[in-house]
Order: sequence, then C-alpha cells, then structure tokens
Amino acid sequence: MKSFLKLLAPTLLFISTLLLSACSSPITYDVRFQNVGFDASKRKTIVTSAINLTDRTKISDLTTEIMSLGKNIDRTEASFVAREAVLYPQYLANQYRLIGPPNSHNQLVNRGQREKGLCFHWAKDMTDHIVKGRTYNTLTLQRAVANQGGQFEHNVLTVAAKGKGIKDAIILDAWRNSATLLFLKTSEDPNYDWTKYYPRAYILRPDGTRQYVKNPAKPAL
Repeated sequence: MKSFLKLLAPTLLFISTLLLSACSSPITYDVRFQNVGFDASKRKTIVTSAINLTDRTKISDLTTEIMSLGKNIDRTEASFVAREAVLYPQYLANQYRLIGPPNSHNQLVNRGQREKGLCFHWAKDMTDHIVKGRTYNTLTLQRAVANQGGQFEHNVLTVAAKGKGIKDAIILDAWRNSATLLFLKTSEDPNYDWTKYYPRAYILRPDGTRQYVKNPAKPAL
C-alpha cells in the first residue's frame, strides 16, 4: 500500500497544482464575432447574416427601455441607439482583439500587448460612433463615470430622454461583460454610483502620485 501511494504521489501533486492554478488565475478566452463588420460610409454596424435571436431580443428590450424614459421619445432614434449599442461592441471586440474576462484584457493593455479595451476606450469609441456627428431630437446621450480618478474608475455611455441627466439615464456598458452589452438604469446599478463625465487633468505630486482636477468648463458628450 505504501509503495502504491508513493507511486501515486506525483500524480496527486500534479492535479493539485492544476487546481490551485485554476483558482489563482482566471481562465482567459478569446472573444470573437464572425458575422459583424462596419460600413464607414453609412456609419452603421453591418451583419453579414441575420441578427441572431439573442441580439434581436436584446435590441428589442433595450428599445422598449429607452422608449420608457419619456413620453415623446422617437422610436426610430431609440431603435437605432439600441441596435448600435448591442452590435457595435461586437465589432469593437474584433478590433481590440478582445479576450475575457475584462480584467485579463486590461492587463494586456497595461502591458502594451493590446492597444485598446479598457472601459474608457469602450465608452469613447461608442460615443464617437453613436453620438458624435448625429442629431437626436428626443434623446440625450452622454458619458458617465464612477469613482473618477480612483482605482476602480469605470466609464460608460448613457442614454436619457432629451434634457434629462445621468440620474435619469440608462447605462450602455460594453466592458463589464466583454462586449456583451449590459444595460440598466443608473439608479439601479448595484456596483457603481454614476455621475456626468468631465475630462480631468492632474497635477503630479512630489511623491509621484496624481492629484486629479475636474474641469467643469469642458464637459464631455
């Protein structure tokens, strides 16, 4: 029996090492979308085959949620924002060469192995596509931030009824679930307290830390 256990010991050690590794390091995975592209002339995400049921349902649900934000919201505007908020992150995921989970991709960006994929990249690129250069008569779209300047800062794009602010908005978060859009009202987010995003400069302290300074004269979209 002792000799058997002696022979078995290396195998048990190998298995336990694998288990410990799995617990200490997240399992990463590629995030790729095969049937999405982008029409630059029309500024619209394109799908080479039919939009799948999951995405169609999410677009429909988000359109309904946006419509519920006010009495006079235009359905065409709501459905366009919903469609692009769901599909454009899939195109961005391919451009970012995304891996999941999000913090693992963040590490690649911070090590210089990926150019983009931090939460503010998602927020900025979605804003540049969905908001800039477009006119919305019944909606207000603007960026929001939580914990700005802190270790757990998070950035998103939001949508609200025309004239309403962040507190009455829906977040459009493509970072949290690795390009699978998360949307919910800012007031119902259990993880973050959202405020309007302002570009911030910082003063470098003598000890090397940064003192962030908000510039309210330059609000972001």
